[in-house]
Amino acid sequence: MDDTRSRQVVIAGAGIAGLTAALAFAERNYPVKLFEQAPHLEAAGAGLQLSPNATRILGRLGVLGKLLPAAVRPQAVVLRDAAKLRELTRVPLGQAAERRWGAPYLVAHRADLQAALMARIAEMPNVELETGARVSNIAAGPRGITAMAEIAAKSVIAEGFLAIGADGVWSATRKLGVSARGGASAKSRFSGELAWRTTIHADSAAGKAFAMVGAADCVTTFLHPGFHLVAYPVRAGKAFNLVAFTEGESIAEDWSGHADAKILAEAMLGTAPALARLAEDAGPWTAWPIHTVDQRQPWTTPDGIALIGDAAHAMTPFAAQGAAMAIEDAATLAGFIAASPVDPKGALAAWEQARRPRVARVARRGALNRLAWHASGPVAIARNLLLKTRSPEELAADLDWLYGWRASEAVDQG
Repeated sequence: MDDTRSRQVVIAGAGIAGLTAALAFAERNYPVKLFEQAPHLEAAGAGLQLSPNATRILGRLGVLGKLLPAAVRPQAVVLRDAAKLRELTRVPLGQAAERRWGAPYLVAHRADLQAALMARIAEMPNVELETGARVSNIAAGPRGITAMAEIAAKSVIAEGFLAIGADGVWSATRKLGVSARGGASAKSRFSGELAWRTTIHADSAAGKAFAMVGAADCVTTFLHPGFHLVAYPVRAGKAFNLVAFTEGESIAEDWSGHADAKILAEAMLGTAPALARLAEDAGPWTAWPIHTVDQRQPWTTPDGIALIGDAAHAMTPFAAQGAAMAIEDAATLAGFIAASPVDPKGALAAWEQARRPRVARVARRGALNRLAWHASGPVAIARNLLLKTRSPEELAADLDWLYGWRASEAVDQG
C-alpha cells in the first residue's frame, strides 16, 4: 500500500461532524478526502448551542477564534413557565461558565459554525473537499478501504485505511458499511416529535415581542405540558433562534419539512398571551421530524469503517448536545487512531467502547429533560418545588460531568 493510501482518511458528509473530523485528522498529518452530497455547502437547521465540552475542542482545532465574532455568550439558561411566564430557575453561564468549565458556552447559527469550520479547513493543505459527491459504495479489502462517489456523470474512487460516515441521521454510510456488516437496522426511526424552527431579526415585530417575554442575552426555555420552546440570540445578537417541540405525525425525511402549523398552535393552548403572540408573529415556522438511530447498532467495523455524530447515534435534542457529541466523536476518533498507528482497527473498537457510555448518558439526560419540561399536574408542581430548592450553583454542578469533559482525558483513559 502506498503511503497516501496507507494514511488517507475518507469522510462522507461535510456537516459539523465531517468537517470537525477532517480538521482533527489533518492536524495530525493524515491526508483527508471529504465527500459531500450537496452541490453547495448549506447549513441545515438554524441555531445551535455549543457547551464548553464542544468549544474546548473547537478552540484546540483553531476554529473558536473564527466563530466568536458571530456567536453569543449567553449569560444563563433560564427556565420559565409558559402559562405565567414566571422564572422557575436559571443556570449561570457567561464568565461563570468559563471559570467553572474552562471554556465558553456559546450559541450560534449553524451556518456560522460551518463557515468557521470551512475557513479553518481552507488553511489545511491536506484536506480535499468534493461537493456534489454522493458516496455509492464502500468496500473493504486487504489493502484498505475503497469508497466510490458519483459526481455529475462520473464515478470517483478514493482509497484509504479508514472510512468515516459523518452523513447524518439518514446516513448512506450506515447502510453501505456498518449496519450491513453488523446485521442491525440501518433505517432511522421517527421519535414521534416534531421540531418547529424559525429565526427572527432582533429589531422585527417578533423580535420585540420576544423581548417582552424573555431575556435577549440568555437561553430561555418555556415549559408546558404540550410543548416546550427554546429561544436564544444568534448572529452576534442581531437575530433570535426559536425552536419548539411538539408531538406529531411523521413527515418527509428532510430538514425542511412541511407540517400543518395548527399542530403547534394547538399545542400552545393555555400559554401566556404574549408567548402566543410571539409564536404567531415569528412565523412561518419550518417543521422537521426528529429521528433517532438504534443505539444497539455497531458504530465501527473491524475492516476500517466508523460512524460518528448523528450517523452513529442520532438522539432527541433535549440535552442540546447533538453538535457537541458530533464534535466529541470526531476529536476522540482522531485521537484514538493517532495513539495506535500500528493497530488502527483495534483503535476503532477501543474508541467505540469508550464513547458508548458517555453518549448513552447524554441520551438519558435528554429523555429526563423532555419528561420534566412537559410535566403536568402534580408532577409539574413537584418539578417546580424541586427547582426552587436547588441553587444555581447546585444546578451548574449537576452539569460538571457533561460540560467539564475533556477529549484528551477520554483518549488517555481509552
